[in-house]
Amino acid sequence: MNKHFPVYINYLLVIFLFLSCKIGPNPEQELEKIESKVDILPPGELYGDLFYDVQTNTIFSDSKTFVDAKPQYNVGLIRQRYNMLEDTTKEGISDFVKQHFELPGSDFELEIDSSSIKSHISKLWNVLKRPSDERKSGTLIPLPKPYIVPGGRFREIYYWDSYFTMLGLQEDREVETIQNMVDNFAFLINEYGFIPNGNRTYYLGRSQPPFFAMMVKVLSEIRGEQVLAKYLPELEREYNFWMDGSETFQNNNAVRRVVKMKDGEILNRYWDDNATPRPESYREDVKTAEDAIAENPALTKEEVYRNLRAGAESGWDFSSRWLHKNENGQYDLSTIHTTDIVPVDLNSLLYNLEMTISEAARISGNQEKSKAFSLKAENRKQAILKYNWDSEAGFFKDYNFKNEKVTGQYSLAGVYPLFFEIATKKQAESVANKIEKTFLKPGGLVTTPYNTGEQWDAPNGWPPLQWLSIKGLKNYNQNQLAMEIRSRWLKLNKDVYNRTFKMLEKYNVEDLTKESGGGEYPTQDGFGWTNGVYQKLSSEN
Repeated sequence: MNKHFPVYINYLLVIFLFLSCKIGPNPEQELEKIESKVDILPPGELYGDLFYDVQTNTIFSDSKTFVDAKPQYNVGLIRQRYNMLEDTTKEGISDFVKQHFELPGSDFELEIDSSSIKSHISKLWNVLKRPSDERKSGTLIPLPKPYIVPGGRFREIYYWDSYFTMLGLQEDREVETIQNMVDNFAFLINEYGFIPNGNRTYYLGRSQPPFFAMMVKVLSEIRGEQVLAKYLPELEREYNFWMDGSETFQNNNAVRRVVKMKDGEILNRYWDDNATPRPESYREDVKTAEDAIAENPALTKEEVYRNLRAGAESGWDFSSRWLHKNENGQYDLSTIHTTDIVPVDLNSLLYNLEMTISEAARISGNQEKSKAFSLKAENRKQAILKYNWDSEAGFFKDYNFKNEKVTGQYSLAGVYPLFFEIATKKQAESVANKIEKTFLKPGGLVTTPYNTGEQWDAPNGWPPLQWLSIKGLKNYNQNQLAMEIRSRWLKLNKDVYNRTFKMLEKYNVEDLTKESGGGEYPTQDGFGWTNGVYQKLSSEN
C-alpha cells in the first residue's frame, strides 16, 4: 500500500476492491461512497502518492498548480489508476495528470482598452467575481454566495485580502457583493470555527490576520449598526478561535495562538495546527527545512514547517520580521522563528475585535458582555504599549517572548497601533518621523528597510500597508505626510497601469523603473486589494 496514505484510506480502498469483485457491476458508484467520507482532505491525503510524486518531480514550476487542479474523475478511481500506472517517469506522471485533471489556467483576462484606471477597476470586479460554488471539487471548499478572488494564481477567496478589496467595492457601490463576502466568511466561521487562509482544504490549519470585524464595520457603515449585532455570534466565535488555550495555561507560556507574557498578560502569536510542508509550496518548504537543519542541527523539520506555516498565517510570507540573521549577517529564510514572536499587528487587530464585540454586545442589549470585552480590549492595549513599544527606537515593533525583548526589525506592522488608535499622541509623532525618514520612498512606503529577497521586505510596497499607514497617520493629524504617501502611491499605480494596463499585487517603490519581486512566485496581476485601496484612496481628499 502507498506509504503516504493514512491507514483508514487504505482500509476503505480494500473494502472497495472487495465489493467491486464480490458485488460487481458499478465500481465507480462504490468509490463515490468512499470518497464522500474522505474528500474534505488536504491534497497529500486526498491524492496520496500522486501528490508527492507530482510535487517532488517538479511536474509544474509552481507547486500551487497541482493542488488547485480539478479532478475529472472520482478521486478514488484516480488513486486506483495511479497505483496501477507503470510509467512513473516525470513524463509519465505529467501525462497522467493531464488525462485526469483540469489544470488551472488564466481566468483573469481583460481586454486592454483606453479606460481610465478607475473605470478599469470597476470593470475588473466582474472579472474577479466567482459564482457560488455548486459542489466541492478537488481542494476547493464551496462557498454559498458569490465572491471576489485576488487574481493571478490566487483563484479562491483570501481572508485578509478581502477587507481591502471591500474598500473599493464600497466606493463602487457593490453592496451586494460586500454582503455576500461577509456572509461567506460567517459561513466559514460557523462551519469550521474560524476563517481559513482561503477556501481550500490545504488552508484548514491556519487563518490570516483577523479583519472580519473590519469587514462587518464596512457593511455597518452602509446598512446601519444593527449589522454588528447580527454578526455578534460569528465575531465571538472567531475570537474564541484566536484565544483557544488561554483558559488552560499551566507551566507553558504559549499554547497554540496564545502567549502568557512574563507578567501574566495574555497576548497572541501566529500559528498553524500542522507541522508539515505547505502543500501549495511543498518543494520550497522541504528545501528550506533541509537548509535550516544543515545550519542548525538542533532544529527539527517539524519546527521549520510550523514556523513557515505560521509566517503564512501572518499574510507576510515572508519577511525579515520572522527571521534571524545567519552567520554571514544576512536574513535567511532558514532562520524563520515566527512562533517565538508576539506580533504588533495581530494584537492590534485582536484589540479591535474585542472592541467590536463590546460594541456589538451593547447594540444587542448585553451590557455585561459589552463591559467585559471593553475591559479585555483595555488590558490588551496596555500590554501592546508595554511590550511592543520600543522607546529607544521610537517605534512599535514585534516582541520576541522567548528572549523577552522587542525584535530589532523595523516594519510597517508598526503602524497598526496608529490605525486602531492605540498609540499615544507622542508615540504617533515618533512613528510618523521614522516613517518619513526610513520608509518613505519615491513610490510610497517600503514594507521594511531591509532588502532580503523576501517579498515582504524592500524594495516592495504593498497596498494594504499604504492604506493602514495613511489612515493611521490621519488619526493623529499627521496629514501632510499621509497625503504625500497617498500622492506617491496613486501616481505609481497609475503610471504602471498606463504602461501595462495591469493592477499589480505589489510594487517596487524604490526604483520606479523596475517591477516588484522576491518571494516564492512572480508578481501577480488582477489584483483585488490593489484595486480596492486605489478606489478608496483616489476618492478621498
